[in-house]
Amino acid sequence: MVRVSDDVAVVFTADFITPVVDDPREWGRIAAANSISDVFAMGAAPLAALNLMAWPNCLGPSMMADVMAGGADAAREAGCLVVGGHTIQDNEPKYGMAVIGTVRPDRIIKNVGAKPGDFLYLTKPIGTGIVATAIKGGQASEGQIEPAVISMKTLNRRASEIAADLPARAMTDVTGFGLAGHLTEMLGPAENGLGATIHLPALPILPGAIDLIQAGMVPGGAYRNRDAYRGRVEFPGPPDAPEEILLYDPQTSGGLLIAVAEDRAAALESRAAAADCRMTRIGSFDRSGKIRIAL
Repeated sequence: MVRVSDDVAVVFTADFITPVVDDPREWGRIAAANSISDVFAMGAAPLAALNLMAWPNCLGPSMMADVMAGGADAAREAGCLVVGGHTIQDNEPKYGMAVIGTVRPDRIIKNVGAKPGDFLYLTKPIGTGIVATAIKGGQASEGQIEPAVISMKTLNRRASEIAADLPARAMTDVTGFGLAGHLTEMLGPAENGLGATIHLPALPILPGAIDLIQAGMVPGGAYRNRDAYRGRVEFPGPPDAPEEILLYDPQTSGGLLIAVAEDRAAALESRAAAADCRMTRIGSFDRSGKIRIAL
């Protein structure tokens, strides 16, 4: 964040991804939603974006145009201008955006600041890394692909606006480090003593994700996240159970994790319902120092 006046601060972010779906325009929209999400995760409003494109010559300009058209669709819905960009040749296609946004300095929401007793909300189901792996392996059904695509291309704009309006105590988006990794960041160092309990039955999961894990459709990033964050997680089931793997699944364009004071939770849920915005209470913060999973 760069403060430019008493009333305005500027935030910056950049992200790009390899293809997660076969349709180039859908991939472009998902990649742009993923990039812009970091601005929404701070309670900020995106202002302008630059396309970031790595492209093999063999794929040609027509498909590239479809990808960027999908990105423009997402940016337009986010209220964000696409003002240029940069393209390089690469053997593997990659697309995303560098995004600039604005926020009042006293209204920015950080990923730390939750307190014991706060409620924890998640705005999208998890499992996109699992489904994307199955898509690449030709193992995903239409019934598994469609909900994942809808989730990934949905912007976090409305959820961010609702959370910023309260305001929320802390907020982050769930992306490459998975649910457990990004929640660990919200807790801060273990010596702080802040912990959280997640109620597994309340956790929104994409259709078919458990079945796909059992079929071996697990991205390598899930195991790297598991190795990095398992020390802070208490899971009561057998090691590497599908439900545990889901906690570490790296998400593309995942939802927001929102910490809300208990006395503001009803207002959050009411505003989300009025806006037809998914807002699932998955647990609460406590003094355990760990992430405890309750079955």
